[in-house]
Amino acid sequence: MKNKITYIIDDDKLSIKLMSMLISKNKFCEEIISFFNPQLALDELKKNCNTPTNLPDVILLDLNMPIMDGWQFLDEFILLPIDKEISIFIVSSSIDPHDIEMVKKYDMVKSYIMKPITATKLEIATELIGIPN
Repeated sequence: MKNKITYIIDDDKLSIKLMSMLISKNKFCEEIISFFNPQLALDELKKNCNTPTNLPDVILLDLNMPIMDGWQFLDEFILLPIDKEISIFIVSSSIDPHDIEMVKKYDMVKSYIMKPITATKLEIATELIGIPN
């Protein structure tokens, strides 16, 4: 299984740029779609619920964002009628043990990645979703 589409959801444009460069360089996926606003990502997911090929394989989700944070996104995401398995990774600069503990409440969250994301962290993520290199 090849990771085709990755969503990056982060309100920080620099973070998105750096993650996109790293992902491309490491051939983590074929296509990167970034969202500065989690609501827009949810709208896109809702629109594509019945078209699994248009859905992401992986979502890299920031926690601390204005308007809607990562937790609110996850709570909305759970309600979507999506049959496809989508692996979500929290990518955050938060070292709050409460955040790290909260992640365990969401089955679709594979791991908590501390910013900045690195090639090594990306490789571990790849192993967690079982994509052959």
